[in-house]
Amino acid sequence: MTPPPTPPTQPRTRGADPAGPRVWLTMTVEVALSVMAAARAAHLVVCDEDGLRVGLVTRARLTAVRDGAGYTDRVRLSDLTDGHGPFVLSR
Repeated sequence: MTPPPTPPTQPRTRGADPAGPRVWLTMTVEVALSVMAAARAAHLVVCDEDGLRVGLVTRARLTAVRDGAGYTDRVRLSDLTDGHGPFVLSR
């Protein structure tokens, strides 16, 4: 007799968990945009190193960062700010 399949594990979250592809703070903006395009998603759920959701980021936000004067291909999601502190994202 075969045991029933185990459901996939979901990362732990803080608060409500919006649906969407998950990415991590260490991911570059360019890779995040690629993930978003491949998933045909309007936003990405951003997780910390422990798998806890820390926010959402939209295609418009990532595109604005990529098109900015200070952009390099080494800019990571953890580098994003909105002037209020490190990695403040739209929720």
